[in-house]
Amino acid sequence: MTASAALRTTTRRLTGLLPQRSDWTAVRRAPRRDLLAGLTVAVVALPLALAFGATSGLGAQAGLVTAVVAGAVAAVFGGSNLQVSGPTGAMTVVLVPVVQQFGGPGVLMVGALAGLLLITLALARLGRAVRYLPTPVIEGFTAGIAVVIALQQVPAALGVAGAHGDKVWSIAADALARYASHPHPAPVCVAAGVATVMLIGARLRPGLPFSLLAVGAATAVAEIAPLGLTRIGTLPDSLPAPSLSFLDLATIGTLLPSAVAVAALAALESLLSATVADGMTVNQRHDPDRELFGQGLANLASPLFGGIPATAAIARTAVNVRAGAGSKLAALTHAVALAVIVLAAAPLVSRIPLAALAGVLLATTVRMVEVGTLLALARSTRGDAVVLALTFTVTVAFDLVTAVIVGIGAAAVLALRAVARSARLEQVPLEPGDHSAEEHRLLAEHIVAYRLDGPLFFAAAHHFLIELSQVTDVRVVILRMSRVTTIDATGAHMLGETITHLRRRGVTVLLSGVATGHDKVLAALGVAEDLRRDGLIFPDTLAAIGHARTHVVGLQSPLP
Repeated sequence: MTASAALRTTTRRLTGLLPQRSDWTAVRRAPRRDLLAGLTVAVVALPLALAFGATSGLGAQAGLVTAVVAGAVAAVFGGSNLQVSGPTGAMTVVLVPVVQQFGGPGVLMVGALAGLLLITLALARLGRAVRYLPTPVIEGFTAGIAVVIALQQVPAALGVAGAHGDKVWSIAADALARYASHPHPAPVCVAAGVATVMLIGARLRPGLPFSLLAVGAATAVAEIAPLGLTRIGTLPDSLPAPSLSFLDLATIGTLLPSAVAVAALAALESLLSATVADGMTVNQRHDPDRELFGQGLANLASPLFGGIPATAAIARTAVNVRAGAGSKLAALTHAVALAVIVLAAAPLVSRIPLAALAGVLLATTVRMVEVGTLLALARSTRGDAVVLALTFTVTVAFDLVTAVIVGIGAAAVLALRAVARSARLEQVPLEPGDHSAEEHRLLAEHIVAYRLDGPLFFAAAHHFLIELSQVTDVRVVILRMSRVTTIDATGAHMLGETITHLRRRGVTVLLSGVATGHDKVLAALGVAEDLRRDGLIFPDTLAAIGHARTHVVGLQSPLP
């Protein structure tokens, strides 16, 4: 492709990723309902944004900025009418090590790089790839994230500062040890109380914002009683001015692995969330490439204002759908409402105890895990159970990207194993037709037909072709290839070796029913050239049987 053609293709794809007229047609259908849905989501999103910002290590204000800036940009440019974007718990899991190693500017740089990667994925039209992720990988990944987020909240829930460790579980263990030496019940009670109110309230009255009510009650109690709780701290009363001070081109190579992890997580979580949102409605369908593009722009914009990397969130998106949202106006309203809160209520928000936010996230982790789905997958097949457990364990013990890679790898290996086992080599009877008794005897004793069923590829070829090469007491072997579903170079090579081995033992090999595509593979690799030259490849089995009968009747030599 020439440079000009590549430029035209990129321009055409980029134009297709920009907002469409249909987006704003949807806005005009029911603007009042969308405005109310956006306000509802903002009430739910406020404590989550504060909590995720605090957990990330950049502070609660970073979470609010992310919810406002990234939420607005993703709403305008994303590929779903229903998605609500902002900081998420899964993203904080990736960001905490970055903060520890590179500080705040490193996190901002990672977010910008991840944004560029997401835009690149959108231009490459890779948004649809998420549909190929196995369900056990997704569920194990989600359950693992829930455990990691819960472990992250242990220090704040116990009121312990300065806990150390290389992994989140070691930090939680250190916090428990410190708490045991100097126990203080107030943070534990606040965190447990907020989580309990949220979980019970969600079951009794799902429509009410119990997270905000619980956090408000905890803040009021902390103001009245001297509990000694750590607060969020001072928040800015306006959005910070955009800045490029975090840019450091010299760190790109060092930060790129973290950026890849953030981009992969943002793509995975956003597209899964959009798929869930579509399933909750009747007429909505998201554009996965536009969704990646919108998330990419959101992650480019968020660092400019001091925000952390963002992604769409299933929890907020589900609230948006249940509140009646039908267009991008709802998500945009959510971002504007949070901006107003920053401007009008920053001093009040700064008084919220960290233990209360820990309670919010602990309740969120409980609601993330679908126990029934996990049990069903664990009982379905042994392979699904293995992939589920492996993905979960690697998520908790190592990191999210490694978990997805390991989970997909394990699922692929097990899938290949299952496909390989579906391949069969079966001896089939020959129809003798109207022939003499002598011919019947010869057919019964000296001609064997085998039918190859399923794929003839690297994972399946070795076993049954070795078995085939060891047949004895025959003069002619007919290989019926019509039911071979696919053949690769390894399978063709093994087939050639088997034919050569049989011919060296004096056994005549005939092929029948070779599909055109499979014959091209054999011809390209030089397999069965002798059979092709000698006219021993037949279009159907009947022709091969007729040739075999003639051949056997005319043979006088002893069996090999």
